Amino acid sequence: MKLLRFGLRLALSASLGVFAQTATSEELSVATFLPPQHHSNTGMFAWFGKEIEARSAGSLTIKLYPAGQLGAGPVQQYKRVVEGVGDIVFGVSAYTPALFPKTMLAILPGSADTADQSTRAIWNIYEDHLADEYGDVKVLAIGTVAGNLLAATRDVSTMEGLKGAKLVPFAAMTTPIVEALGAVPVQMPVTEMYTGLSTGTIDATTSSYNNIAPPWNFWDVSTHIVENVPTSFAVTYALMNKERYMGLSDEHRAIIDELAGLPMSLELAKSFDGADDKSKMMIEAATDKNYEWIVVSDEERAKMDAAVAGGLEAIFADYEGRGISNVRDIYGALNK
Repeated sequence: MKLLRFGLRLALSASLGVFAQTATSEELSVATFLPPQHHSNTGMFAWFGKEIEARSAGSLTIKLYPAGQLGAGPVQQYKRVVEGVGDIVFGVSAYTPALFPKTMLAILPGSADTADQSTRAIWNIYEDHLADEYGDVKVLAIGTVAGNLLAATRDVSTMEGLKGAKLVPFAAMTTPIVEALGAVPVQMPVTEMYTGLSTGTIDATTSSYNNIAPPWNFWDVSTHIVENVPTSFAVTYALMNKERYMGLSDEHRAIIDELAGLPMSLELAKSFDGADDKSKMMIEAATDKNYEWIVVSDEERAKMDAAVAGGLEAIFADYEGRGISNVRDIYGALNK
């Protein structure tokens, strides 16, 4: 009888131990340099937070720390997640290009025109070509922003108009493309572009539709908005500290695994494409703006595409010189 009672107590203790492991409440901190109202927060992270809370019956939640509350500026975001300053971070790959050289190929003009298309292309090749760049973290999402416009203070809708224009690209790696187009590349964060256009520091900047309307308001300081230009992209990510992820219960890790990867990345892409769609409606409705909207002609677009091809060759040669011999294969796979 004593042995029976002991066995029952042991079984009860074991079952309570398992219950405690799965029922322990966990709150994951999310560090982002963007303001709370940014669509990556109100879109992707809001979706992620609701999903993990619902699937875990409230035992797994997130807390957003926007606007650099866990560290100012976007450049150190990858370092912050590796060191555990934030359990999860949002960042931009181009700020640490040496860490993600193959992922950065998704920035280049190719077959994609939208964030959704580009993001799907990234995940089509992720396991074969990109996964080794993320061994120190748990990847939640990798997605893009489409730069498919030029906001300018001069007409840059032709190759002649682009000649000598001080142009801000989405990433420094596209410098050979900007130069092939005849423009002068100028590096500048998006937070300074409005002032740059208004003061003449720059003549044009790569832009999304969302940059034209509020909150960025490039339409107030641009005389020309140019459409049908070769689209480039900004690659963004949501990453999780690997040790924090591994320290979660099996149940909580399984929930994160179900959401991470393509599902969460498409939510990120949807947040950017959705912001563009809202801005398009605002642009169409606006009647008090003085810029000229120009669609590049097919003839000029063909010239631009030819220049882009020349710039791509210079970029591929640089990659091959750095030992990434399959760069053309990776770019080709991204743009099937």
